[in-house]
Amino acid sequence: MLDPVTLAVLKGRLEQIADEMDATLYRSAFNPIIAEAHDACHGMYDAATGATLVQGKSGLPVFVGAMAFAVKAAAKAAAERGGMVDGDVWLFNDPYEGGTHANDFKLVRPVFRGGALFCFLASAAHWHDVGGAVPGNYNPAATECWQEAVQIPPVRIVRAGVLDLDVLAILKANTRLPDSLWGDLNGQLAALELGVGRLDGLLEEYGDATVLESLDTLRERARRLMRDHIARLPDGDYAFEDMLDNDGVRDEPLRIALKLSIDGERLVLDFNGTSPACAGPVNISRATAIAACYVALKHLFPDVPANAGVLDAVEVVLPDGLVISADRPRPVGGYTETILRMIDVIFCAMAQAEPARAMAQAYGTINALSIAGYRSDAARRGQRWVMFSFFGGGHGGHSDGDGLSHGNAPISTATIPPLEILEAAYPVRFTQWALRPDSAGDGEHRGGLGAIYEIELLEDSAEAFIFGERGRSAPKGIAGGGEAALNVFRYRRDGEWLAPPMRSKMLGIQLRRGDRVRLETPGGGGYGAPAARPAAAREHDRKMGYVSGILKEQAA
Repeated sequence: MLDPVTLAVLKGRLEQIADEMDATLYRSAFNPIIAEAHDACHGMYDAATGATLVQGKSGLPVFVGAMAFAVKAAAKAAAERGGMVDGDVWLFNDPYEGGTHANDFKLVRPVFRGGALFCFLASAAHWHDVGGAVPGNYNPAATECWQEAVQIPPVRIVRAGVLDLDVLAILKANTRLPDSLWGDLNGQLAALELGVGRLDGLLEEYGDATVLESLDTLRERARRLMRDHIARLPDGDYAFEDMLDNDGVRDEPLRIALKLSIDGERLVLDFNGTSPACAGPVNISRATAIAACYVALKHLFPDVPANAGVLDAVEVVLPDGLVISADRPRPVGGYTETILRMIDVIFCAMAQAEPARAMAQAYGTINALSIAGYRSDAARRGQRWVMFSFFGGGHGGHSDGDGLSHGNAPISTATIPPLEILEAAYPVRFTQWALRPDSAGDGEHRGGLGAIYEIELLEDSAEAFIFGERGRSAPKGIAGGGEAALNVFRYRRDGEWLAPPMRSKMLGIQLRRGDRVRLETPGGGGYGAPAARPAAAREHDRKMGYVSGILKEQAA
């Protein structure tokens, strides 16, 4: 048995390997969504099962949860095609096997020791553009996966250390931005190469058997700690449901329903009652849904080690054919919106069992915005440009205080790209980037504030595409807290402000120089009864401009 000091050292060293892989990619990627926003992750996975062993602290948690499925898919493909050898790297973006959506390319590299497979290292990152009908690939009107992006099954991009130029040629032919793709791919390959070197060094220092024992011990510790937390919760059934605005094709709300059951050390997340798979791109695959549950549980039980043991103590009931268990060719490009709603319902159901552990709903949409066109200046005339970005909002209030204002979505540790980077890279100007007053849910602890973003086009012409949510159903409070404001998207054309027919989803918005798009994002829901909020806190909010006099009078 490992002594506690050695186990702690190995835990830190293993996590550091994943952190270094993250940092290597962030520093070398061409795409701002990776380099600045950190929309990527790296981890270590079990040789036999593909289960998560270690994840980095700066990578997206939802990727880490989904990557266990990606590793299994790569291993299966390799077994069908002659197996893996040292130096192989498998690449694919199939969201039905590896989770999330087709922008997220997964790279899986086997690590061998003495000729035997020791583990897998894997990298996932959001590539800027991979074909499809919409630049940036968030197509709000897609009705099948091929309208969203090129579909790449698991293939060897590197064979025994040699880059496969044929596969690379196919990838570069299916993007509007081949230079960005090439840079991001090289960054991921470099991160995996560094990871293999760091892991080999650790294994030489401590021995393969000792490191494997530490990984087994950490998973068992996570399993035991989760069961202990569950056992401390009051037994019972706790139900909650919430709605997606629409699927981008039909303007009808879609239900995400959960029954959370606690019985001793047993926790069941039952999603029966959720709407069937839909025509539009808010479907998600089963792998993505399981990953969303992992992320929600890690928020609720942050002290549990981040590995597969988190889910060992949990049963997820996920019938086939739901909007959260869709199969090919159902479109899944807007997965971010749906997993945010899954996290919302898990938080709100848990709040019924133990309000002090949960937090109110966050703003609930990344507002994926693409603006794309061609350069008109003499030096770059005809050059393609695609600006893709996501945007922030308020987080929910909680038992310890007010929610975070202008944060990023709780599916990730990514950051919102700085406006200076976006303005330097693309022909746009941010005319407003500010907190949104009156956007937070009221409560003893109010939600965080959403934000206002207004963007002016500096080119002769461009098209804009928006894929958002929370335009119909606002973020909810818990324990008596109030709702936040709805999401609002507008675009100004020829001096007139217009709204999308489906609130926050639209494609092909034609813009000319000087036209603008404007996002007003939701805040977070409130926690606790508004009457319990201290007068001093209300006065501070008023002085800071967080709330108007109207809201103050209503609260009083």
